[in-house]
Amino acid sequence: MLRLPHFEVVAPETVDAAVQALCADGARLLAGGTDLLPNLKHRLEQPTRLVSLHRIDALRRIEVDDEAGELRAGSGVALARLASDEHVRTLFPSLAEAAAAVAGPQIRNTATLGGNVHLDTRCRYVNQTELWRSAIGGCLKSGGLVCHVVEGGRRCVAALSSDTVPVLVSLDASIALRGPDGERVVSLSRYFKADGVRHLDRSPGELATDVRIPLPRGPRRTAYVKWRPRGSIDFPLVSVALRFDLDADGRVAEGRVVAGVLGAKPRVVDLPETVIGRAPGDPALAEDVARATWEQCKPLANVPYDPDYRRHLLRVLTRRAVLAFRDPPG
Repeated sequence: MLRLPHFEVVAPETVDAAVQALCADGARLLAGGTDLLPNLKHRLEQPTRLVSLHRIDALRRIEVDDEAGELRAGSGVALARLASDEHVRTLFPSLAEAAAAVAGPQIRNTATLGGNVHLDTRCRYVNQTELWRSAIGGCLKSGGLVCHVVEGGRRCVAALSSDTVPVLVSLDASIALRGPDGERVVSLSRYFKADGVRHLDRSPGELATDVRIPLPRGPRRTAYVKWRPRGSIDFPLVSVALRFDLDADGRVAEGRVVAGVLGAKPRVVDLPETVIGRAPGDPALAEDVARATWEQCKPLANVPYDPDYRRHLLRVLTRRAVLAFRDPPG
C-alpha cells in the first residue's frame, strides 16, 4: 500500500490568504488533488504544507467580460463544469471537448482547470515507485544525474500530458497569477518551458487565479483530438488542438495548430501559407496541415508506445480533424 507522507494542511478562504500561506518553505497548492496526491504517494514530492483552495469561492467562477473582450474561467473550476458550461461550449467548443476528454467522470468532477494547466510533467522513467526509481539510479527529474530518454542529455524531456493546455494555447489564452508582488498576466504560449523539471514560468508563492480567453471576433472552426490506449483513465500519448478563423466568405483567414505530449511545453506548428483562403474541410488543406504537423513534431520515448507510431498518429488525427470541418458546427 502506498501511504501519504506527513504534512500540514491549511485551508484559507481568500486568495490573499492563500498566497501568504503558500510563501512558507515546502508549501504546495492543493486543488482537486487528482495528480498531486498520487505523486505524494510515490514520493515524487514531499511538501511540508498543503494549501487547500477548496474554500475560495472566487476561484470557481466562469464569466464573460464583454468590456475586456474575454472569457474568464477560475482556476478552481472543475473540469466537468468547464465541459458543460454554456458559455464555454458555445464560444470555445474545443476547450469543452478537451475538458470532457480528461480521464473519467469521477476525476473530472474533482480535477480543476488550474490543476490541469499546472499538471506535472511525466515520463516512463519517473512516474514509478521510489523503489523502482532507485533501481535505475533515478533521473534528472527524480534526483538522478542522467536522462534515460536522451542519452547524455542535460535537460529533462518529461512530457506535459495536459488536455486543456494545447487548446488554450491555440486560443491565445493567458493566465493570471497573484503573488507577494501583486498580479501579473502571462500568455500561455510563453508560460511553459522546455525543461521537464521546471516547466512553468511561475515564481514561488504565486497562485493562478483564472484563465482568460479572448472572445472570437468572427466565425471559426476548432477541434481537439488525442489518442490514448483506453477511452478513459489514461493520459493522452499524443494530442492536437486546431483553430481556424474564417473570413466573410467562410475561407481560412488564420490558422493555428498546437501539438501536445511531445515534451515539457506544447508545440505550435508553423503552418504553410497555402492554408490561407482555403475552405474548412478541404482535403488539400487537411493534407497540408497534417504534413506540417508530422514534419515538425517528433515524439521521444518519454511516454509509453513507440515514438514513430505516435508521430504517425499525429498526422492521421490532424488530417481527420480538418476533414471533419466539412460538417456544419454543432
